[in-house]
Amino acid sequence: MKYIYNLLILVCYFVFINNNLISMDNLVIEKNHGFSIKEIELINSQADNIPLRILLTTDKKDSIILRTSSEYLEIKDNNIDLDKLIKRLYATVNDSASLGVGIAAPQVGILKRLILVQRFDKMGEPFEAYINPKILKYSEKKQDCREGCLSIPNIMDTTKTRSYAIMLEYKSPDNSYHIEMVEGFTAVIFQHEIDHLNGILFTDRLKE
Repeated sequence: MKYIYNLLILVCYFVFINNNLISMDNLVIEKNHGFSIKEIELINSQADNIPLRILLTTDKKDSIILRTSSEYLEIKDNNIDLDKLIKRLYATVNDSASLGVGIAAPQVGILKRLILVQRFDKMGEPFEAYINPKILKYSEKKQDCREGCLSIPNIMDTTKTRSYAIMLEYKSPDNSYHIEMVEGFTAVIFQHEIDHLNGILFTDRLKE
């Protein structure tokens, strides 16, 4: 009986491991999720070129969402919902009412680990989408940077603890895996947007 019990535990363990990605550096289990029905309804509520509503810290319900950590996003083949969300995030961050250099999915009420960043370090300064981004390493060298946030109205200030360079891990919308080094102002944008995925706002960094 004890042998059968131990065998069942072992089987359950391997099923668990098979369905989860374990990050050994910090022993955090990262389970991927698809969009919820509510999120799909929000994504498809308007056309691709229509901006989504930006959540604001001045709204109590919005603020709770902005302080919530986002789930890892499962990338599926022919994911039309993901494609549409990326287009609507692009429309949002380029809208005259919410013009910015980056945006994170939780800022529009989608608690998934997806960000758009304007790559000032690339030709043409394009906006690009990054899924499940993670900063693997931070440079010891820091930089001062003037920051604002679409979700925090009328506040700008200088952060002094952003790393000058970061080693970034992520997946592209086509599910390809990448690791790259990013420096300068673009590195600040990545740090800012990835903070959003963890429920952290740039104003928190002012206290460091």
